[in-house]
Amino acid sequence: MNLQINQQQINETHELHLTGEVDAYTAPKLKEVMLPLTEKEGSVVVVDLSGIDYMDSTGLGIFVGALKSSKANNSSLKLRGMTDRVKRIFEITGLTEVMDIESGVKGEAL
Repeated sequence: MNLQINQQQINETHELHLTGEVDAYTAPKLKEVMLPLTEKEGSVVVVDLSGIDYMDSTGLGIFVGALKSSKANNSSLKLRGMTDRVKRIFEITGLTEVMDIESGVKGEAL
């Protein structure tokens, strides 16, 4: 499956809406889009993962790299809309403790 990335920018906030899978084949595409955004000082990168069906360790690595880049460049990275399946991967690896992750899936009742 492919990865679709829809991007919106409002001032210094960049929103990425991802749909599909983040794996060894699609992760380079995500890195190409996301990493330059985290390298801009003061930028806010918000990634909506509600459309992600599958993510492997390569995908996790892209988010770890983006987190390191954001910290080094005084920008911020926020993840939102994780499905339970994707959130579980972040929990198992301990990334929920170090990343800014909004709870709840977009469209999900609270």
